[in-house]
Amino acid sequence: MKQAEPDPYIFPVETRFHKLAQRPGGIPRDQAIERAQAQVEELKADFDDWLEARLQELTTLFDAVKRGNGQADWIEAANLNSRQLRDVGTTVGFELLSFVTDSLCEVLDAAQASGEHSIESIACHIDSLMLIQKRSYRHLKPEQVPELTEGLQRVAKQAAVTLAMSAHRGAG
Repeated sequence: MKQAEPDPYIFPVETRFHKLAQRPGGIPRDQAIERAQAQVEELKADFDDWLEARLQELTTLFDAVKRGNGQADWIEAANLNSRQLRDVGTTVGFELLSFVTDSLCEVLDAAQASGEHSIESIACHIDSLMLIQKRSYRHLKPEQVPELTEGLQRVAKQAAVTLAMSAHRGAG
């Protein structure tokens, strides 16, 4: 007969963060949330310029690669830029921007892992980002443009499969 294992002993760990969080003082939670939301609204005022600059940087990187003049670390730079766009898009509530840049990150991650890239897959995402930059698309949710989102998902999935197969062939 198999002997039952004893229940694990769970013990609390008090970290510096726990100690600081439990100290008296600070501001009430509702007030902290209100302040954070006000700061996000301030960021939104500068968001158009920031978005334009990030997209220009991404486009410049991509154009250089298309012409064969891309730097060796272009995927890393493009991925960093895409992650920034994705994260800020989420923060300011631009879900479609976050969706497209998350998909682009998947394509760039696959390219980085395989050492190869799919110009067409990246171009689809860049074109989508240019569309999202327009005010009429910016506040849309991914489910409001299923043709775009489903198409990008297929492109990202196909790029990942193609690049994985290419990397596998290169390793064999």
